[in-house]
Amino acid sequence: MTRSDSTQRIALSVVIPAKNEGANLELLLPSLQEALAGLEVGTEVLVVDANSDDGTPDIVASHGARYLREKGRGYGHAILTGAHAAHGDYMITMDADLSHPTKFIQDLWAARDKGDLVIASRYVEGGGADQPFFRLLLSKILNAFFRFGLSLTVLDLSSGYRLYNRKVFEGLEIRFTTFVFLVELLLKIMARGGHVAEIPFHYEPREEGRSNARIIQFGIDYCRLFYQMWRIRNACDFPDYDWRACHSRIPLQRWWHRKRAGHILDLAATEVPCVDLGCGSSTLLTKLPEGSIGLDLNGQKLRFMRRSGYPLVQGDGCHLPFADATVATLVCSQLIEHIEEAGVPLLDELARVLMPGGCLVLGTPDYGGWQWPLIEGLYHRIVPYPYTREHVTHYDLDQLRAALSERGLTIEAHRHIAGAELIVQCRKQAEE
Repeated sequence: MTRSDSTQRIALSVVIPAKNEGANLELLLPSLQEALAGLEVGTEVLVVDANSDDGTPDIVASHGARYLREKGRGYGHAILTGAHAAHGDYMITMDADLSHPTKFIQDLWAARDKGDLVIASRYVEGGGADQPFFRLLLSKILNAFFRFGLSLTVLDLSSGYRLYNRKVFEGLEIRFTTFVFLVELLLKIMARGGHVAEIPFHYEPREEGRSNARIIQFGIDYCRLFYQMWRIRNACDFPDYDWRACHSRIPLQRWWHRKRAGHILDLAATEVPCVDLGCGSSTLLTKLPEGSIGLDLNGQKLRFMRRSGYPLVQGDGCHLPFADATVATLVCSQLIEHIEEAGVPLLDELARVLMPGGCLVLGTPDYGGWQWPLIEGLYHRIVPYPYTREHVTHYDLDQLRAALSERGLTIEAHRHIAGAELIVQCRKQAEE
């Protein structure tokens, strides 16, 4: 089954979990061989067997596929066993029961550049599923629950017909080994800043539904997974946290982030490219002039921001990778409060790289009034892993004015959001 030799690199591995699927594999493997031949790249097929007693090892060998004994127990272990043994740059997972037609592999392969994970989706436009009513209803309820509860845009979280960039399995740790693994893996890929794409697929299962005992166990596992992932998903350091905040279902959060972006854009008032220092995954970068640069220390957020199309740089704000006096406009929002020693290293760097006469737009919580301390207290109680725990330097307007003045920066205008967040526009003194 392997279409590779010593001179051809394996580009694609196909992993098939199986348990007593010998009869189906007799039909699936020849069809799969024909489909893979049409890709004209090096391929391999791995069947991960869960102690079958129907002659599966001999059937796999007779069709030239690789046989693997499952390490551990459960669907998740089977997929990981295959992923760790595979040689391909990409990996497709499919069921052995003939519910995943081999001809669709060409569609998945053609979509490999669309994401780190590409899902054959029953629920996007053009997809479908011929399933018993009860199974289809449960599937849709499950997907809707996770999609709404975790603010996801993926429509088919539970489809097992997928293509992965195999790098996503490096250093991966999972907790669930039942089919809940599919949702856990998707969320952990997103937590690394990975992108998930869906392409339409029509599902035609050969088998009827599962026993009530398994459905109940899956339900328990899904509830446990949801609780764990809700905390991770809503933590401020999740790669798309800032992006989602701008489109949040919570009116106050949505208003706040959009108000911040509006103030920054008004105060920056530039039509030339600038630098968004500490850009995170905020939509603000996409509203700045074309060619503006986003810089952040968090590589996972930068991976997420690749979709913006803007130049991105991973770097430390206290050691900016720009020459002296080379940046005309700098935006630095919600960063200086995270820097110790009254923000001295960061403010020094901002002054160093800014051109004489250049504009700096700087935003930070205002600890001079009662509003932000109150909000910060609420954040500690409501939001899992909030940014406020990392606020080590507290500014008010007078303190910020003095710190900037010491570095040749003069505040020309300032704005507040609800009296709690301070955004200032300052200018670097021109050389005489």
